[in-house]
Amino acid sequence: MKTPPIVSRQEWDAALEQLLVKEKELTRARDALAAQRRRMPWLAVEKEYAFEGPAGKASLLDLFEGRRQLIVYRAFFEPGVFGWPDHACRGCSMVADHVGHLAHLNARDTTLAFVSRAPQPEIERVKERMGWTAIPWYTITDDFDADFGVNEWHGTNAFIRDGDSVFRTYFINARGDEALGNTWSYLDMTALGRQEQWEDSPEGYPKTPPYEWWNWHDEYGDAEPAQEWMAQTRRGLEALNPDKDDQDGPDPRPTPR
Repeated sequence: MKTPPIVSRQEWDAALEQLLVKEKELTRARDALAAQRRRMPWLAVEKEYAFEGPAGKASLLDLFEGRRQLIVYRAFFEPGVFGWPDHACRGCSMVADHVGHLAHLNARDTTLAFVSRAPQPEIERVKERMGWTAIPWYTITDDFDADFGVNEWHGTNAFIRDGDSVFRTYFINARGDEALGNTWSYLDMTALGRQEQWEDSPEGYPKTPPYEWWNWHDEYGDAEPAQEWMAQTRRGLEALNPDKDDQDGPDPRPTPR
């Protein structure tokens, strides 16, 4: 294997600074793409869909669990899929393994759910075996997968509701799913985004100061922002980059010069 050159610390730091410029360009491009996603037109979901869940029959509206946004990943776990009945598809299983703690998404009024064609007893068995017990996982019983582009390949659909009206707002599949799994990547594909003040969002969208809504996953609720935590965070950011513009996003790394 031909390796890169071995250099001094000064040369290594200089090379890192060069790449950080490109890292920042990528971050800004990713933020701009997310801003465009928030301006995507909405598609009304006028057809009624039926799922089976642990508690019985469920509609698409039920999958929101009372929250405003819903992200649905179509996982392949059913007869005919490699691994059945002991496993879901290897790729879909990797996606499930990467899902972060859902309390953070829920705190942004967003629900994540998986759907497959396997019956609920099989889904529950594999969830327990693989440690995916926190993920709401439903059985598709109709044309939901075909109607939303996930009948032959995995994909992730984002929805929003206005009362009882449901709208499709975005769709990611293929290699796009590789980036999903953490709270930020999921929120960035939704119509409302991270809902933080620095974001470029349409007028009237919900926004709160960055960091203030963060919490330990077992202490979300009615808790007020922890002032000591916020003060420590601000001091840390100022130490990293005293010239940082607050509208530049919550990236704690210094801006390359």
